[in-house]
Amino acid sequence: CKILRFASIKKKLNTVTGAIDIENMGITLTHEHIMSNFGLDINEVGSYDEDAAFKQIIPYLKNLKTKGVRTIFDCTTTFFGRRVDLLKKISEVSGIQIVTNTGYYGAANDKYIPEFAYSESIEQISQRWISEFENGIEGTTIKPGFIKLAFDSGTPSEIDKKLFEAGVLTHKKTGLTLAVHTAENIEAIETQLNILKKHNVNFDAVIWVHANKIDNISYLLEKASQGLWISLDGVNNSNTKQYIAILKSFKVKNLLNKVLLSHDGNSFPRGREIRPYGAISNQLIPEMKSNSFSDKDIHQLLVENPKKAFSIEIKTYIK
Repeated sequence: CKILRFASIKKKLNTVTGAIDIENMGITLTHEHIMSNFGLDINEVGSYDEDAAFKQIIPYLKNLKTKGVRTIFDCTTTFFGRRVDLLKKISEVSGIQIVTNTGYYGAANDKYIPEFAYSESIEQISQRWISEFENGIEGTTIKPGFIKLAFDSGTPSEIDKKLFEAGVLTHKKTGLTLAVHTAENIEAIETQLNILKKHNVNFDAVIWVHANKIDNISYLLEKASQGLWISLDGVNNSNTKQYIAILKSFKVKNLLNKVLLSHDGNSFPRGREIRPYGAISNQLIPEMKSNSFSDKDIHQLLVENPKKAFSIEIKTYIK
């Protein structure tokens, strides 16, 4: 098939403080939570103790910046605790570039899906997300830099499939990449790929979030070779050796260019102690260097891949 690519905002990325050139992304963590109230009721998740949040989050981000981190993708969705007004303030004070999202979180047994999503059409839902991209989020000028979606375990539900298809329509209009919480659910991956084929959208429009939770490395390699982005986003201080082994498998197959790395950390989880996201800087990178990964490999994973994965680009093809 012939792939057609064109950019809605060429070589730009939307951050909470405005659009930047993707060349200025630098070292990027592609799946973290600046803050979230995961577990609370859908009507409560957007409420934070702002003073306490700033006191905890900003020093943490400033420290990450000293380690070279420049950009963070915040994966807290609307109805799940997204507060773009607070993210903007945090970004301005900390100096870290923060990217927020559009979309709805369909995991957690659909706890964070708004009621209207069940009755609205795929096109109506998509138009809500397109409007955030074109006009700004919740009356602000802040625009999303990606689409965040999620699938529960097991056979994909109708609402999860509906939201994913709305995401695909949104991508075809905006060029935003879909980051989809899928974890070990291969049935959900196959469902997503079938919907992409239905709409003639290339597989590299989608990031398989939490792909590190699957043991079948051969399947990961197969899907990466077909274009799907593989997000290994559970790095912590106790599992870096496992990640080295996975990364070696990708390197042998010349597929490091399809991998994203992050922690799924949270700097203000329901106001509690930070769930750290410094292990890549502090531990994984040094271990990579001692395991024959070059500086070029590391730059590929942490700088070049995020730029390519999140570049605003409509990825459709003609059969």
